[in-house]
Amino acid sequence: MAESLTEKIAELKKERNAVILVHNYQIGEVQDVADYTGDSLGLSIEASKTAADVIVFCGVHFMAETAAIISPNKKVIVPDVNAGCPMADMITVEGLKKVKAAHPEAAVVCYVNSGADIKAESDICCTSANVEKIVRSLYDAQEIIFVPDKFLGNYVSTKVRDKKFVLWQGFCPTHVKILPQHIVLAKQKHPEAKVMVHPECRPETIALADEVLSTGGMLKYAKKSHAHCFIVATEIGILYTLKKQNPDKSFYPAFSEAICPNMKLTTLEKVLWSLEDLETPVTVDREIADRARVAISKMLSV
Repeated sequence: MAESLTEKIAELKKERNAVILVHNYQIGEVQDVADYTGDSLGLSIEASKTAADVIVFCGVHFMAETAAIISPNKKVIVPDVNAGCPMADMITVEGLKKVKAAHPEAAVVCYVNSGADIKAESDICCTSANVEKIVRSLYDAQEIIFVPDKFLGNYVSTKVRDKKFVLWQGFCPTHVKILPQHIVLAKQKHPEAKVMVHPECRPETIALADEVLSTGGMLKYAKKSHAHCFIVATEIGILYTLKKQNPDKSFYPAFSEAICPNMKLTTLEKVLWSLEDLETPVTVDREIADRARVAISKMLSV
């Protein structure tokens, strides 16, 4: 059945001149039909470069919004409109404006895990892959308002110590589940393993990492590393790609229940239906999109 669905998707993709962009946390069979699989930064870059008429975005809603902002002349569709992001919902424009008013000289660095309206109120965007580079690029800013992830903001504050950080108190409910004791237990079972931790995790979990990496960074590190065993502290969807790309290496989840339910809403059937009906389209108000595009473009230029 899956093979038949895959064939139909391939036919429709050609017919629609569509490209399928898939986040590393998606289920395996969806990753297998991707034209590009990656993290938020990689997907943003691919969305900006594609010559396709249609972008099928298999991730969560803010990612598709970002693609729609970058490529306003493309049709961007999501296979499941309910695939949201709890972290993105933890911040409001009104709340951000109050923080900006209290810190008028600060630059606002917005993690891409946020809505278009928040990006529109920000100076520059970042991803977990480029956050340190982005913050360091703000030479004239002595104070940084970092939204919405307090843990990613805390992580970069330990790397860039010459700036003051004001952290919005949002977080990823999936990464916050990964506790230090999970790493300790995994190391007891696999003492030779290298520990890769996503920077959305708690500081005390990050402290036990051999490498702190975005999902794209994890894939690169696992491929080039001489190690043959890895403990992976992030959403478990990435294990599929890690094992696929490195069949001679072993990968173990730090916490097997680190699952993002929103990322798992997209199925192969929904990808097919989205190509058949070109549903569900993602649109962003033009005024908000224009302002948000400035922050995204600044990120992509760094």
